[in-house]
Amino acid sequence: MWTLKKAWYRTFQFVFNICEVFLPQHSPELLTGAGSIKKLPAFIKSKGIDKVLIVTDTVLSKIGLLNSLFAACDEAKLSYVLYDGAEVNPSIECIEKAYKAYCDNKCQGFIAFGGGSSMDCAKAAAARVARPKRSVAQLGGTLKVLKKVPTLFAVPTTAGTGSEATLAAVVTDYSTHHKYAIQDPVLLPRFAVLDPELTVGLPPHVTSTTGMDALTHSVEAYTNKFAPKYTRILAEKSTKLIFENLEKAYADGKNLEARSNMLLASFYGGRAFSRACVGNVHAIAHTLGGLYGTPHGLANAIILPYVMEDFGPAVYKPLACLADIVGIKGNDDGEKARAFIAAIHQMNKNMNIPAQIDVIKDKDVPQMVEWAMKEANPIYPVPVIWDEEQFTKTINRLRNPVTEEATIS
Repeated sequence: MWTLKKAWYRTFQFVFNICEVFLPQHSPELLTGAGSIKKLPAFIKSKGIDKVLIVTDTVLSKIGLLNSLFAACDEAKLSYVLYDGAEVNPSIECIEKAYKAYCDNKCQGFIAFGGGSSMDCAKAAAARVARPKRSVAQLGGTLKVLKKVPTLFAVPTTAGTGSEATLAAVVTDYSTHHKYAIQDPVLLPRFAVLDPELTVGLPPHVTSTTGMDALTHSVEAYTNKFAPKYTRILAEKSTKLIFENLEKAYADGKNLEARSNMLLASFYGGRAFSRACVGNVHAIAHTLGGLYGTPHGLANAIILPYVMEDFGPAVYKPLACLADIVGIKGNDDGEKARAFIAAIHQMNKNMNIPAQIDVIKDKDVPQMVEWAMKEANPIYPVPVIWDEEQFTKTINRLRNPVTEEATIS
């Protein structure tokens, strides 16, 4: 039976890959460089939009990071309404509040300002504007919106999620602790601002975990099956930029060049996985976010090397290519791939990211496996399709990491 299921999953992925060619996926238009946030309001006005809802979180609102945006809005005579209730893992309730604020104030577009959570909240609220008769839960899944949404302007203040370049919004249902995604090409932001000055004040641990989140996007997109050539090129560029700049940005948060390069790396990674998909790292990470509130970047950073190890020889060739790109040596593909994975472990260690996740409870493992299986299959074109046993083994490794490489055939 499992053999038949795997055959069905691969068939689905192959057909879906062909169909994706015909789905419109634009690349967001970029405003880049230090201080580019100040240009955004006038740019928005030039698009015929006079009033926007700014979606952000309370922390960014309180520390004054939006002040330059507010001042530029006033100068450009762009009306705005602030919604600063975006949560770390956006809930249905906070999305509904953003949706209501948009409608009540007759806004014409969204500015998503912050990390992935602010962008997820804005995207999901935009989906509700397009589909007012459908609940957030009913919009969960793939291609459930399929209707034009209000114009989305994305302003990332972290370099990791790549949400400014993706078609997904991740939602958490706190009544069940289940995390799921709304995925539709219409949720791709039309415009994005990559301003390194907005990331200068990030704490080192946020810099490190969001940066490793970007690496996860690139590595998963690169190792997945059926990935088109352009996504591989984007993933290669992103991986190289991360290896060259992440630890620099972690060590010196005021290094604008490193910050700028990390924003670009995150953008490339987001574009890559929007088309090539993510994989089992994300499938497991989302369960941790739903059950325990584990920050997504932190979860991905810890999980990434273990999943790649457990994929075994199936990922040796693509990881060897990435190793060549970042200058990691080896005598053959297997040696290069293992050295590349070891380098990820070392990067985590250098940036004080823990090697294991100690919050996982025995009683929750079956639920985690169930959710991960449901998310991954049939849509994620992973190198090796995992059954319940392998998901369980990998999750247990996260609690008790071992040095030996665990591979499957």
